[in-house]
Amino acid sequence: MHALLTGSLLAMLTVAGVVIALALAAAAIYNRLIKLKTNCENAFAQIEVQLKRRYDLIPNLVECVKRYMIHERDALERVIAARNQAAAGLTRAIQQPGDSEALRTWMGAEGSLAGALGRLSAVMENYPELKANESVGELTEELTSTENRIAYARQSYNDWATGFNTYRQTFPICLLAGLFGFRQNRSYLEFADREKLAEAPRVVMA
Repeated sequence: MHALLTGSLLAMLTVAGVVIALALAAAAIYNRLIKLKTNCENAFAQIEVQLKRRYDLIPNLVECVKRYMIHERDALERVIAARNQAAAGLTRAIQQPGDSEALRTWMGAEGSLAGALGRLSAVMENYPELKANESVGELTEELTSTENRIAYARQSYNDWATGFNTYRQTFPICLLAGLFGFRQNRSYLEFADREKLAEAPRVVMA
């Protein structure tokens, strides 16, 4: 009888030990997913900060150059319209983080803005008087610096997203991720025209 009780107790302790080990492993997986998710969100927040800075700089640049470019109203209006669409797209993407369509729409708007800025840059080359305008020079320099920070922040976000997606899809994490609410991979940020995105309008100062 004593041996039977001892055997039952050992079996119960073994089962309890296995349950505790599984619970600890599940907790570790959950905590790791939360950490990676938080890092992705923090990296995206850095992109948001730099994009909003660019959205603020663009109207200032347009305001400075329009007095010289009175015959280029269409180009200036396209830049502002594209800027507004991109800003609205970012707002929707932030409000709907799991909506891939909202993200694609925003990416497309960013591509349109990059194209509009590129065309404006080309047009500005036809106005030598802009070279002597200190305000225009400062704004274009700030835009260039901001574009570089956007590119760096985007790469950082994509690196964290890669880490999250790889971990989430690894066995046995993939069996638990859905149960913990992590049912989707993080979307990568690939702007539709990322080469032009880095081309802020530039004015060579005399």
